[in-house]
Amino acid sequence: MRILLIAAAAAALAGCASSSQDISATYVSPVTYQNYTCQQLGMEAQAVSARAAALSGAQDSQRTKDAVATTAAVIIFWPAAFLVGGDKATAAELGQMKGQMVAIEQASIMKKCGIQFQNKPPGEAPK
Repeated sequence: MRILLIAAAAAALAGCASSSQDISATYVSPVTYQNYTCQQLGMEAQAVSARAAALSGAQDSQRTKDAVATTAAVIIFWPAAFLVGGDKATAAELGQMKGQMVAIEQASIMKKCGIQFQNKPPGEAPK
């Protein structure tokens, strides 16, 4: 019985949604933005950043729900642990948004736009 509980917990944890911080950027070529003006790059960066923030919130909310469901499943009803699955679509879109931000930043640097991108959370020193 103990081995079964451990296996159920491991399976459930493997299916949990990732933290938004742990999702890597998907590669997006900066060439995509080569015809944008600096003003257009700034506006695009704001739009992509807003969407990424919304997706990060949704992803972290799903992670919290998965963690609670996993804990309850393991303690109360272990077969329910197999129903925890995360949200791969949100994670994929968040990775895409992160990739777009990197591409916009690179295009901005190539065009010498002077747009300031915040890559680190507030209070964290740049490397």
